[in-house]
Amino acid sequence: MSTAYGAAIAAFLTSGLRRLRRREPRQPARDRVPMIAGLATAAVGGLNVLSALTEALPLRLRDLLATVPGGEVRLAHALALPTGMALVGAAWPLAKRRRRALHGAVALLAGIGVLNLLKGLDIEEALISWALAGVLWRSRAAFWVGHQHPASAALALRVALLLLVPFAVAVAAVALGAGHAAAPLTGSAIPRAAVELLTVSTGPRFHGAFAWLPLGVGALGVATAVAIGATILEPLRPVNLAGAVDRHRAAALVRRHGTDTLSAFKLRRDLHRLWSADGRAMVAYRIEAGSMLLAGDPTGPPDAVPAMIDEAIAWAHRHGLGFGAVGASEQFAATARLAGVRRLYLGDEALLTTGAMDLSGGARKTMRKAVNRVARNGYTAELRTVGELDAATIAQLHAVSDAWRDGTPERGFSMAHDALVDELLPDAMVLLGRDAEGTVRGFLHFVPVFGRTATSLGFMRRERDTPNGLTEFLVVEAARLLGERGVTELSLNFSAYGRWLREPANVVERALAVVLRRADKHFQVERLLKFNAKFDPRWQPRYLLFECPAQLPRIALATMWAEGQLPRLPL
Repeated sequence: MSTAYGAAIAAFLTSGLRRLRRREPRQPARDRVPMIAGLATAAVGGLNVLSALTEALPLRLRDLLATVPGGEVRLAHALALPTGMALVGAAWPLAKRRRRALHGAVALLAGIGVLNLLKGLDIEEALISWALAGVLWRSRAAFWVGHQHPASAALALRVALLLLVPFAVAVAAVALGAGHAAAPLTGSAIPRAAVELLTVSTGPRFHGAFAWLPLGVGALGVATAVAIGATILEPLRPVNLAGAVDRHRAAALVRRHGTDTLSAFKLRRDLHRLWSADGRAMVAYRIEAGSMLLAGDPTGPPDAVPAMIDEAIAWAHRHGLGFGAVGASEQFAATARLAGVRRLYLGDEALLTTGAMDLSGGARKTMRKAVNRVARNGYTAELRTVGELDAATIAQLHAVSDAWRDGTPERGFSMAHDALVDELLPDAMVLLGRDAEGTVRGFLHFVPVFGRTATSLGFMRRERDTPNGLTEFLVVEAARLLGERGVTELSLNFSAYGRWLREPANVVERALAVVLRRADKHFQVERLLKFNAKFDPRWQPRYLLFECPAQLPRIALATMWAEGQLPRLPL
């Protein structure tokens, strides 16, 4: 390669690598070291690929051949191409903070520097490669994503299969086309020819019906290299932490510190839980779209929450996951901000004061008429704890729930429960809506909030052929009967982006409100807001947390999958 071209590449790398510095994995949202490292590695890899495809300078080659055998020069030239391509392939894992990608890139850069000297005294490319290797190693603290153990038998088996299967295919293809080779191929030469074609180096030429063979086997070799690289650089897989013992431990913590209205929902069976090092705090999460998505706030004493946030973020980083939270309270959002986590308004939780609800006045005329109509049809409400229900009643409730869902999957993640009967919540309550014959036709399920006289709606169900207004009737009766039991506040429901629809603060929020109204037929955003607003609730904002704007689309997709708002693509 020419000195001018090498100098240009060096200038590009110098300008970018000034920003590379050693950092602790504390605030990755503002740490651009991995991205710059990936770009620099891709640039150096591309430089070396071009160098391998370019003839060496005659004077340098003459001086080189005077000291190095010609066979070693040809070998170095052949190895430089796949090594440069491997560097280009390592760029993306480097940008994703993969620790093993860093080690591999440093080794490749050190090796390709030697190859550059051996293949043509390409001093500029060698110096650039070694300089980048040094800078990457100095910045190694920014690469903290762990990997499966390198000595893992399963990993070794996968790599071996990825090597053996393409090699067997290539040998078979070369054997079939041996009669069409430009030069005769003996049986012992076929494996070597297959290796040469797989590595995109020198190899036999074919004609006729097998003229495609070098290109096809070469493409197979490139695909194999990519598959092996992806396997070796695969991030550490999270351990499934769910289990019966874990749920019982979580239930004990929720009963001690579960003052948030969403705390009991962390006992869902489809959630994993991560505990702080001292066991005083816990977060419930699910992994969606390559992200660790927390369900609401951490549970634990207030002084243990900051450390729990740090541990959760570090855990996500070690596994190469994005970090976010759904349904975070203002207090949690403020605490998480100190850890470098941003917030985005997600919606409002509707909180009702319990007791007999005043339905007089023109503003509540429609709801009053609906509630009275349901009562005239002979419907009654009965509040029971789950532990008091007999098997027949539970079967009726499941039948009502199945009829309501009509085959659709259960929705919810952070603001809903997943079980009518949970042995860890025997004090959960159910409001039964019975028709004139005493048959259960609808119900509301409530989970307790510990440390305060409040409860949260787990889910609501009714049969579809019941009178209009049955749900309003059940909410009004729930407020009255819960008040009689000493419950002072009811978390009724969640209204996504409710403030934007109720009282947008600026042009942007007004425009978003228009979009939300148009999407209401698919997501029921405005309809749910109007239903909650009938009861004149107190609105409590909830937030979506994320680390950096680049991660927001992934966190948003993970949220919609977790909450059941978007179907997953069949795989």
